[in-house]
Amino acid sequence: MFIKLTKEQQQIMISDIQYFFSMERDEEITEFAAEQVLHFVKEKLAPHFYNAAVHDVKNVVEQQFASLDDEILTLERPIRK
Repeated sequence: MFIKLTKEQQQIMISDIQYFFSMERDEEITEFAAEQVLHFVKEKLAPHFYNAAVHDVKNVVEQQFASLDDEILTLERPIRK
């Protein structure tokens, strides 16, 4: 996967995963196990979120472009015949 994380970001996420397992599942997992969970999320789940975000951005840009197009058309001057 093309997601690049700094060591600090990765360590924070690993700690968050360990915290989640501890609080939500009452289960302690090792740093290695949390790293495996993070790898799974990055490889298998993150692309779904990424693609959804791309589609959201596309829709926002299309709406803004349509609005801009309407604004530009208001600048037209009437032509006398």
